[in-house]
Amino acid sequence: MILDSSSIWSKNYLYLCGSNFLIGLMFYMLATILPLYVQVGLHGDEQQMGLVITIYVLGSVFARLFSGFLVDRFGNKKMGVIGFAIFFVASVSYFGVKDGLIVFLIVRFIHGMSYAIASTATNTAVLALLPANRQGEGIGYFGMFLNLAMVIGPSLGLFLWKNENIYIVLIAVSLFSALALWFMLRIRIQKSTQAAPQNPLTWRDIIEVKAFPISIVSFCLFFSYSGLSGFLASYTNELNLSAIAGLFFILYAVMIVGFRPFIAKLLDRYPDQYFFYPSIILFGTGMLVLSQANHAWMVLTAGVMMGFSYGILNPCLQNIAIKQVSITRSGAATATFFLLGDLGYGVGSYCLGLFASLTNYRTMYIGSAIIAFLSIIVYWLFHHRTAAKTVHSL
Repeated sequence: MILDSSSIWSKNYLYLCGSNFLIGLMFYMLATILPLYVQVGLHGDEQQMGLVITIYVLGSVFARLFSGFLVDRFGNKKMGVIGFAIFFVASVSYFGVKDGLIVFLIVRFIHGMSYAIASTATNTAVLALLPANRQGEGIGYFGMFLNLAMVIGPSLGLFLWKNENIYIVLIAVSLFSALALWFMLRIRIQKSTQAAPQNPLTWRDIIEVKAFPISIVSFCLFFSYSGLSGFLASYTNELNLSAIAGLFFILYAVMIVGFRPFIAKLLDRYPDQYFFYPSIILFGTGMLVLSQANHAWMVLTAGVMMGFSYGILNPCLQNIAIKQVSITRSGAATATFFLLGDLGYGVGSYCLGLFASLTNYRTMYIGSAIIAFLSIIVYWLFHHRTAAKTVHSL
């Protein structure tokens, strides 16, 4: 069933939302549990624990370089099936490499690659289903399923890990990945009437130039955000508020999910700058509140502020990236957007960690806030100003 002009809900759309939820669920489960397993099961140090996450991001960044081209060339359904199939094989492969760190990291790299291919395909497939006048709303709901995974994934992972039995976690991940593959096999997507050109691969097939400016803003946002996912637990431990870290992320995700349906409907009705400027200011301010926190209520207030604003920023920026191109280039635009986001997350985790080691966590979060505020200048220079000139010239 293909979507009509008035509805965004169909079996196909729900299958894609389900796949997006499951791949996010597995990402957050493994991101929480595998560092603990490296420490407990493989007797690794903190550097090796961090490497488990970094190598996954590197695999994802590497695959983003060609995932958009592959999706545009061979179709989002075919590449989605391939991506989820490799994801399933990588999930099962953990059973055979659990005792060797090097091979374990190789599997993580491949797992990251498959995540990039699968997520690029699903994000592009959603665009093929959505009516043009409902894309912002549809992308908003689609992203909400990933945010639900952000809430459930870490908690489910820790619940399954309570006896420090990695087999239980791996069985769950393998089953989830098989279900996600089945969802992808079930979708039916109408092919574009305009075929993608069958020319040799060039850098323009890898990077969509029109989506690059707004993707730089995404780089800044994820650079700033990486300070939360990577170091909040250590920061709250220093504040003697270790029990509050889990509640912070729950509130953060609840704010994203709770307001997403309302925000999604507005994205197609009003100019994007109405959403970006107040949201990024709120996000940066939340980071500043976190940097000065001395009590639990300040940490949680920061989580509410940043969760609400991030829930607006991410679909807003992705919607802008997609609107810059035709449907035949939507795969490259999506890949470019996530490539810069992944790079921001990976580079930010390393740079902010280094900065924290040289100073302290409070100063690091002030730096994260500054990066968020600098993205306002980037947005105005590379998108808002040029978009305004284009409108005036018409």
